[in-house]
Amino acid sequence: MTFRHCVAVDLGASSGRVMLARYDSEHRTLTLREIHRFVNCLQKTDGFDVWDIDSLEEAIRLGLDKVCDEGIRIDSIGIDTWGVDYVLLDKNGQRVGLPVSYRDSRTTGVMQQAQAQLGKDEIYRRSGIQFLPFNTLYQLRALVEQQPELLSQVAHALLIPDYIAYCLTGKLNWEYTNATTTQLVNIHNDDWDDTLLAWTGADPAWFGTPTHPGNVIGHWICPQGNQIPVVAVASHDTASAVIASPLAEKNSAYLSSGTWSLMGFESRTPYTNEAALSANITNEGGAEGRYRVLKNIMGLWLLQRILKERQIADLPALIKQTQALPACRFVINPNDDRFINPADMCAEIQAACRETGQPIPTQDAELARCIFDSLALLYARVLQELADLRGEAFTSLHIVGGGCQNALLNQLCADACGIRVMAGPVEASTLGNIGIQLMTLDELTNVDDFRQVVRTNYDLTTFIPHPDSEIARHVAQFQSTRQTKELCA
Repeated sequence: MTFRHCVAVDLGASSGRVMLARYDSEHRTLTLREIHRFVNCLQKTDGFDVWDIDSLEEAIRLGLDKVCDEGIRIDSIGIDTWGVDYVLLDKNGQRVGLPVSYRDSRTTGVMQQAQAQLGKDEIYRRSGIQFLPFNTLYQLRALVEQQPELLSQVAHALLIPDYIAYCLTGKLNWEYTNATTTQLVNIHNDDWDDTLLAWTGADPAWFGTPTHPGNVIGHWICPQGNQIPVVAVASHDTASAVIASPLAEKNSAYLSSGTWSLMGFESRTPYTNEAALSANITNEGGAEGRYRVLKNIMGLWLLQRILKERQIADLPALIKQTQALPACRFVINPNDDRFINPADMCAEIQAACRETGQPIPTQDAELARCIFDSLALLYARVLQELADLRGEAFTSLHIVGGGCQNALLNQLCADACGIRVMAGPVEASTLGNIGIQLMTLDELTNVDDFRQVVRTNYDLTTFIPHPDSEIARHVAQFQSTRQTKELCA
């Protein structure tokens, strides 16, 4: 019997974990065990919202040491994180400046500046990436304009997972799936786009050629002296989550639900036509030449902020209270820029409701109901946009990630979208991370082979749409009103 042990370092915007996977190649069984979990949060430094990157590295090393202390032989390590953010290094490999978060306000107005100077159509034609005000394209321009004194010190710019890999191995790498989130990679040649990079003012020498998932970056030397390969997995957490999404049908869509919700479908070709631009659809890189045609939705970040501000510790109790409330009494647009990082999320949601003449949610459950209903309605709208784009309706939606544990939101999603929803696995980004490692170790042949392993090892929960539910009626009424307006136009 042959066992493989792989370690996944999976960093999210609110927490991180070091997970150990054991794969039995004879029986094709895969199990996960959490070794170390830790908090990740923003801190204010020198007026910027930044990541505590040193504490993240320390927590990762602690988790890896814990695995080694158990006497387990580790076959490989992989790292996945959120996208767009980066760390600057000098020629000696020392950090330059701060690891500023995408939620920092320094990019305010920069996206509009880029669209005015380069042209929105031209940026999209080159990158195929959704316009979000915090994309690396705009972060770099903000850096150059606001902190020019740093530029002469910089030799390299590494995205967060590549930086963590550098800390472990001393080797530089620019992994492709995460690189595409920057809006700086040319969708036609999978390399950095000269025009877009030039507009930022950053030196192209800061960036090496993007590499596709599956290469060994270098080796981490464990306390016992063993050299363990560090594999470049699909290092954007959504890319990893999609790899682990058990998409069994060609008309299946996915929703990676966490701090962000990312809804989309897989395609061998990108969608960069006028309809895709109009809907602000992104074409992020995936494994094996598959594009992640998707849209970013603000997701459970809104709820996470409410829980923190209201000091709510019992989420299941809150969801139970929320379920008893009527649907669609309070509705906001979760993707409004005002919700990216407001000083007070509760007040911001209340202000949005007030400005649109709605009742004001004041109780904890009312705020949660507002978030859940608003997300479900936005899911329905985005799913329709994606279906229109590909010219074919979806028959099922797979929800993966931590948010798939929220049965109320899953059911609201099924009701609003009007299709069957399958929830699970929870640890999708970790599993996808492990999947690429197993392929690199020649234990699995490809993504489809790995998805079969996921389907046989992890149970899914199915949610059937209720067409007579309040939220389904709300969606039907909206669609009828929209059609009437279009007919009268």
